[in-house]
Amino acid sequence: MKSILKPILMAAAIGSAGSVQAVEQPPAVRYDTVQVKGVDVFYREAGPKDAPAVLLLHGFGASSHMFRDLIPQLATGYRVIAPDLPGFGLTRADQSFKYTFDNLADVIDAFTTAKGLQRYAIYVFDYGAPVGWRLAVRHPEKITAIVSQNGNAYEEGLSPGWAPMRAAWADPTPANREALRKFNTLDMLKWQYVEGVKDTSTVAPDGYLLAHEAIERIGVDPQMDLLVDYGQNIKQYGQLHAFFRQYQPPTLAIWGKNDPFFLPPGAEAFKRDNPKAEVRFLDTGHFAIETHGPEIAQAMRSFLDRHLGARK
Repeated sequence: MKSILKPILMAAAIGSAGSVQAVEQPPAVRYDTVQVKGVDVFYREAGPKDAPAVLLLHGFGASSHMFRDLIPQLATGYRVIAPDLPGFGLTRADQSFKYTFDNLADVIDAFTTAKGLQRYAIYVFDYGAPVGWRLAVRHPEKITAIVSQNGNAYEEGLSPGWAPMRAAWADPTPANREALRKFNTLDMLKWQYVEGVKDTSTVAPDGYLLAHEAIERIGVDPQMDLLVDYGQNIKQYGQLHAFFRQYQPPTLAIWGKNDPFFLPPGAEAFKRDNPKAEVRFLDTGHFAIETHGPEIAQAMRSFLDRHLGARK
């Protein structure tokens, strides 16, 4: 009996080892900082350096931490880089830095140069959108594809929830500015993560707790500066729409349809200037990647593979 079982067991062991080896392991994520324009930009990076590049740009109430699960899923075929914007996460700027979206875009533009990104796709979310839009308008030849996850680009995407900000844009008095402080409280940050989510127990607390810690460490004033400056982004929509019409970049708008700030019509509007844009809705809120990460990763990987082609 032993003589019969031995070769069978050996074959099974070899087969099991082969199966383990056949599983594709994602590249390790590396964490580093590079100084550009006087700002120490913290970033996460993974994937082959000679693969098509994907730049992930986070938004308000977040940092590159929001891409912690997405990066490994893309990095098997793409070079993936996710910086923390100035005012967020572990990126550090000195007290003289002025928090405007133009300046955030200047820093990230210089960051892409420092990292040798000659051409790249962008994933934009929330504040990452106006930063990414500026990069696209400045360097249309560099943008290979766009994924917008609740990253607004059209007036109809702005909900009534922007009323306090609109008041500050129209009349930036100290009182109107002070009214924006509430958006930076822990309770309000948590609300932005869970509003529109059917099962809030699926939302990890890490994101809003880390975001609040960063605000406490860096300060509320930079965040209020950006909320007041957000109105400048809307003034630049015309240039962005012209970019869409002229260059027709492959575009995927994948949207949490219950977002209290950026409405579904904002996603549908991409088709107006870029008829080939793909639009998908998820039954969740603003931070869709926190509840529907696997779906977003799968949709994004399929989209990028079709238009860019992963490195084999």
